[in-house]
Amino acid sequence: MKKQIICFIGAIFLVLWTSACSPSKKTAERVANEWLKVVDAGNYAQSWDSGASIFKLAVAKEQWLQILGNNRAPLGAVASREIESAEYTSDLPGAPDGEYYVIRYASTFANRKPVTETVTSVLDRDGKWRVAVYVVK
Repeated sequence: MKKQIICFIGAIFLVLWTSACSPSKKTAERVANEWLKVVDAGNYAQSWDSGASIFKLAVAKEQWLQILGNNRAPLGAVASREIESAEYTSDLPGAPDGEYYVIRYASTFANRKPVTETVTSVLDRDGKWRVAVYVVK
């Protein structure tokens, strides 16, 4: 009985460890972090260009530039940013079924503190992870 319990606990630990360290999660987080650096630098056009196909279908480039110019630029420079959570989902409200990581950051900016930034990475049609959603609250 003890061996079965130990094996069961070991199996749960292995599943949790594997999902926490999965290559997809690390790649989705890396893509989100790199994309945020582009936005932080004020390269809003480049952030749209590198976005996921569903992102580009949902928001026109000119509209995206206006949204970030009006809402992100006034926040100022990033003072700190740390990942709070990264959760996998295949079902995102308002989006087609797919592979998504919803990554939440605890962030502070020069002109506003604290905020939660949410970046959702999606495995795009070409097999590459790209940013599909960006929200600051």
